Amino acid sequence: MKIVLMADNRKTELLVNFCIAYKPLLEKHQLISIYNTAKLLKTSADLEVSGLSVDYSAGFEQLASRAEFNGIDCVIYLRDGRQNKGSNSSQLLDVCDQYTIPYATNIASAEVLITAVDAGALDYRQWSSDYSNPVD
Repeated sequence: MKIVLMADNRKTELLVNFCIAYKPLLEKHQLISIYNTAKLLKTSADLEVSGLSVDYSAGFEQLASRAEFNGIDCVIYLRDGRQNKGSNSSQLLDVCDQYTIPYATNIASAEVLITAVDAGALDYRQWSSDYSNPVD
C-alpha cells in the first residue's frame, strides 16, 4: 500500500509519535510525504519515507495528482482544527473523496485506518483499477 503521512505544524509531534507506535505496521508499506516531514520521520521514527522535494502547498498538489491516477491508497493527514479552513489540504482531501481513497484527519481515525490497512481491509485498492476498465 502507498500511504501518505502528513501533519499540520501543531500536529507534527503527534504524527511522529503515531509513526513510532505503529512502526511495525507502517514499515510494511510504501510511505510518502513532503521532504521535510519525510526527513523528520526518518530521523525520529526510523522509517523509510519517500519525500516529495517540493514546498508544503505544492506537495498537496502533487499528492492530489497522484491520487487521481491511483498513485496512493490512503492518507493520514493530522490536521489542526484551529487552522484556517480551506487550506492547501482541501484539494487533496477532495480528490480522495472523488476517487474513494480513505483518509484520516485526526489521531483516532488514523489508528482505525492503519489497523484496517494491516488487517487487509484496504486490499481492494490494489485491484480496484481493474474495475475502471471492465471487460464486456
